[in-house]
Amino acid sequence: MQSIQGKRIAILSTHGFEQSELEVPLEELRAAGAEVHVIAPEAGEIKGWQGKDWGNAVPVDAVLSEVDASAYDALVLPGGQMNPDLLRAEPEAIAFIRSFWTAGKVIGAICHAPWLLIEAGIADGRRMTSYGSIKTDVKNAGADWIDAEVVTDQGLVTSRKPEDLPAFCAKLVEEIAEGTHQRAAA
Repeated sequence: MQSIQGKRIAILSTHGFEQSELEVPLEELRAAGAEVHVIAPEAGEIKGWQGKDWGNAVPVDAVLSEVDASAYDALVLPGGQMNPDLLRAEPEAIAFIRSFWTAGKVIGAICHAPWLLIEAGIADGRRMTSYGSIKTDVKNAGADWIDAEVVTDQGLVTSRKPEDLPAFCAKLVEEIAEGTHQRAAA
């Protein structure tokens, strides 16, 4: 695995995240040398979802209202159904996501997290994948939806489901190591 020593990564999430889709990237990005912060709208901890019930809590490192996207090199958006659905109703979360895109920084989104990319106006014209049940949402937002374990477009890394996490994490590390991306205005 490539090193991303010295890079700072934000994982934006709230309650109801798919357990593995937050924990695996958190561990893998740290193992590759990055400083990774879990950011949420509220302080304390956020609770994951695993299988058909609540999973484990994860400590929140920083509250969304107190962080600036310019302090980070990349953003990771875990899926699950509840987490992105709650976050896409938060204007502050959408503005945070959009600021990463505008700055040419890497954004990773897995499972249902592309809902957040749609809400932030990022999906239109992008090659993306997502969990199968939101394929139509992604297409209707103007994206070229592709059924693949990982799809990358100008530093936007998307994956479908927990089984895609090895490919998702490897591609995130690769994209973060490359740095910022020049993007056409959205």
